[in-house]
Amino acid sequence: MNSIAQKENLNIKSFKLDIRSEKDRDLVKNLDIDVLINNAGIGDSGSVSEVDVDRYRNTFETNVFSAIELTQAVLRNMIKRGSGRVIFVSSLIGRITVPFLSPYTATKFALEAVGMSLRDEMKALKDKNIEVALIEPGAYHTGFNQKNVMKQFVWMKKDSYFKDQVDKLEKKQLKYFEKIEMKSTKSIVEQYVKAVEDKKAKERYIAPCYQGAFIQFQRILGK
Repeated sequence: MNSIAQKENLNIKSFKLDIRSEKDRDLVKNLDIDVLINNAGIGDSGSVSEVDVDRYRNTFETNVFSAIELTQAVLRNMIKRGSGRVIFVSSLIGRITVPFLSPYTATKFALEAVGMSLRDEMKALKDKNIEVALIEPGAYHTGFNQKNVMKQFVWMKKDSYFKDQVDKLEKKQLKYFEKIEMKSTKSIVEQYVKAVEDKKAKERYIAPCYQGAFIQFQRILGK
């Protein structure tokens, strides 16, 4: 990234940030950050009935707890300065349930709550001008969904309540994402840009639109 910035004569500096590392998180405390995008995330899969709870702990540690710790570190300077914007990258899957994906989707439900709670809390500090927003990407053809789905089958084939259905479940889940995934990421990239540049941040930035509308329709139906 630094070499690209130098080649293109861009005023950009990049450095490693492992959000699960306290040492790395401490690096941001001395930075004057205008916009924080909590984008880091990992996935996992399996049935609630049998998946190792440590898999939940692992996804929550990266997707939720570390994001909260990083946000708290950055907010100190934002509040002191009197301006700033915090963006949490959740997911449309953080508003509906998907079988066998709860080790991942549960973290996105949690980020929805964290983001909207912080948004309302910052309204009580009106003079600090801190805005909070969520970005909710739908399904895009990046390979992430397939890797996420396949993680469960490493251990399910050996010992699982569903071991007799493994092949069927694998095909069904992969086919589901094959049907709904968007090939181009342009629509969600545009939402990232809007979330950063909008004069007043909206609560949510959603793409692709048709997936967002479908999720909303399901919620209206109580699903």
